[in-house]
Amino acid sequence: MLSSLIVRTKSGRIIPVVLAAMLMAACSGQAPQTPAANIQAEATASSEYYLQQMQQSSDDNKADWQLLAIRSLIREGKLPQAAELLGKLPQELTDVQRQEQQLVSAELSIAQKNMPNASAILAKLDVDSLSNSQKTRYYQAVIDASQGKASLPVIRAYIAQEPLLNDKQRLQNINGTWAALTQLTQADLNSLVINADENILQGWLDLLRLYQDNKQDPSLLKAAIKDWQTRYPNNPASKVLPTALDNVLNFKQASTSSVALLLPLNGQAQVFANAIQAGFNAAKNGAITQSAPSQPQPAAAPDDANAAQPTSTDPNANGAVSTSGAAPVAEATPAAQTDADGMPVAPIVPPSASNAQIKVYDTSSQPLPALLAQAKQDGATLVVGPLLKENVDQLSAGSTPLNVLALNQPEQVQNNPNICYFALSPENEARDAAKHIWDQGKRNPLILTPRGALGDRVAKAFAQEWQQLGGSTVLQQGFGSTGELRQSINGGTGIRMTGQPVMVASASQPQSVTIAGLTIPAPPADAGAVSTSSGKVDAVYIIATPAELTLIKPMIDLANGSHSGLGLYASSRSYQAGSGPDFRLEMDGLQFSDIPLLAGSNPALMQQAAAQFKNDYSLVRLYAMGADAWVLANHFSQMRQIGGFQLNGSTGVLSADSNCVINRKLPWLQYRAGSIVPMQ
Repeated sequence: MLSSLIVRTKSGRIIPVVLAAMLMAACSGQAPQTPAANIQAEATASSEYYLQQMQQSSDDNKADWQLLAIRSLIREGKLPQAAELLGKLPQELTDVQRQEQQLVSAELSIAQKNMPNASAILAKLDVDSLSNSQKTRYYQAVIDASQGKASLPVIRAYIAQEPLLNDKQRLQNINGTWAALTQLTQADLNSLVINADENILQGWLDLLRLYQDNKQDPSLLKAAIKDWQTRYPNNPASKVLPTALDNVLNFKQASTSSVALLLPLNGQAQVFANAIQAGFNAAKNGAITQSAPSQPQPAAAPDDANAAQPTSTDPNANGAVSTSGAAPVAEATPAAQTDADGMPVAPIVPPSASNAQIKVYDTSSQPLPALLAQAKQDGATLVVGPLLKENVDQLSAGSTPLNVLALNQPEQVQNNPNICYFALSPENEARDAAKHIWDQGKRNPLILTPRGALGDRVAKAFAQEWQQLGGSTVLQQGFGSTGELRQSINGGTGIRMTGQPVMVASASQPQSVTIAGLTIPAPPADAGAVSTSSGKVDAVYIIATPAELTLIKPMIDLANGSHSGLGLYASSRSYQAGSGPDFRLEMDGLQFSDIPLLAGSNPALMQQAAAQFKNDYSLVRLYAMGADAWVLANHFSQMRQIGGFQLNGSTGVLSADSNCVINRKLPWLQYRAGSIVPMQ
């Protein structure tokens, strides 16, 4: 019989050798063992924990804990501490540690809003040597460093990141990929060069194309998406559609069988309400259709550029509409309308006539909540209005179950799932002008505005849009009355290209940032920082009446020379169509915008409206607004639910932002050699 191996204690008890060995090993360990640090995995613990482990660790893995602590400090928004700890990393690092150091340096630069530095660091990383967890962070850093600006590298980063994510993260990735794709302009798409093996990318691009081709018709879009899913079964979006497209598949048309039209039928605003109601009813009855652009018939033009024009009370007092001169374009050949990305927009024509019941409610007679309650009781399925800003503010502050197309917008718009805002405001024009001037390659604009609230509002709207496009600080210069302008020009004083910076909350100011799904709080902003124009003024956007413009442009030429290379742009406020040849020659080179109806998109309708309102083209604009309000009401659900949906209206190419504020892209025209020609 084989004997067992034993050890005998002093007490005579017998203990197996294995147990004795375990006891001896336990006794030999005098200090707690620091767990291994894996810098290629997730860092989910607190910075306090990692710092403690760093203090207790040996020199061999101390740098690992240090790198993990830096990641947690960034996640916690403790950027100064993270930067300090990053600077204390030892010079001697392993290849794995060096890769992690570069990756965390890029993430810190993103959190500090130093995107160029982050991009430079990311470009040097060897992506193939990273772990899957690190690759997820790397691709997210590439996306974050782009600051929401779409490009082929960003889209490729989304595509490469997708297989590394869990289901919840994957939906965010798919939505992000789609958002980036839909930002690409037609010029971007035409210039894309992709590799033959990029099947996933090709699938995404085909999905974008079919969306752009069919987005105006949800039923056609549904069929096209179904066919695409068959052709690209391995594309991530084939399994889980982007939320925006999923909304299309579940699209429900809003009812317009009974519409409540809320307008002020008494008081100073009654004349504006009457014009809107006339346009609304004309469109509802099929009297307005989008005709193909054609050459308008010349209209009689006064020889004097300052000839008296019909006037009306300025509806701009409450921001409802932007006014301008009082005659249509008679010399221009209209250009076909395009969307914000330069893509053609097919006109959307409502039914020739509608059986919808329209009931008008007077907002000057009862409080808005009472009118909304009455409209609901009367069976209204959709509300158009109110018009006045104070009523729209009440609408935003309250609540109603009805779908509402407001004919103005509050200062601070809050996203409400059943409200859209449609206004012909000078701020809207200013945002469109910023895009137009940016697209023309100008980078240092000056805004000339009348002194006061109107000028400040327009300048702020322009500057906000300009900075969202990637521009620097915008300058503003105010001017006084026509009397003051005449004194200046008589004294030989021109208008210098100088101004005060328009202070707005820009994208360059500290904000919170999300990295790999984690939100880092914004660091404190430097209240003393003042940005300035980055170069010589190369564009001037003018907000002026025709009489003011007659003085302002010569003063700009006087101070800067008529061949200075300055781009001169004006809003519809300064447009005086049908002006004499002397005025048109004086304005040579100046570009201006106006609604399509006044720019010659529908000459027959323009002639009819001009006669109806006795050549008061402020009211013609409101008439066009009323017509577009009917079209928007018939496409309320598309505007609310389908991203990128657009309508070719009488007041511009209409689209909605994420808060369903209706934006208008306007046609631009130019005075050239005594004629008015469309800008292509």
